[in-house]
Amino acid sequence: MPKVEVILTHPIIGLGAESDQVRVTAGYARNFLLPQGLAIPLTQSNKKRLESLQKRRAEREATELNAMTELAKSLGKMTLTIAVKTGDDGKMFGSVTNGTIADELKKQFDVALDKRKIHIEKPIKGVGDHEVEMRLHHGVHTTLKVVIKSSNPLPTPEVAPAPAAPVTEKRGKGRPVEAAAPAAEAKPERKSRAAKA
Repeated sequence: MPKVEVILTHPIIGLGAESDQVRVTAGYARNFLLPQGLAIPLTQSNKKRLESLQKRRAEREATELNAMTELAKSLGKMTLTIAVKTGDDGKMFGSVTNGTIADELKKQFDVALDKRKIHIEKPIKGVGDHEVEMRLHHGVHTTLKVVIKSSNPLPTPEVAPAPAAPVTEKRGKGRPVEAAAPAAEAKPERKSRAAKA
């Protein structure tokens, strides 16, 4: 397939940011990028527009960096509490993923954050306190404290004072052990049939 060079006017995930000069297939450029206004063809006149695109990109990246730095400071002070369902033994049903954390941040603190910026090695499967790494921007990292609590906590057994003496006795258990032993000794031994003969 023939390739053409275009200049991106908007950031496109997986392709590049604005003012990037990229090679794409002719059909992709002709049918999608150019009609949507996401790119312009690489010509001499458009190369002059490249400077204004680069300036706009630098301004956008500077504002993003400032916003993410401020967000990192506030996230470092926050504690996110997530209630999960657990069984009778205290084990979680399912797990807590980066998508769950992003949803809870939006619901509890009104912080809209892409789940790809929340990095956990594997889903959280235990109740308790956890530290979650947040990679908000290139060079801007912080940790968020996440507390996983059970929505149905285990019942705490109440410690009742032990009674001093039993009020009633059950049958067979009221006899003292010493009295039962001599009665067994008092029985005469049976003679075996071989002894009689």
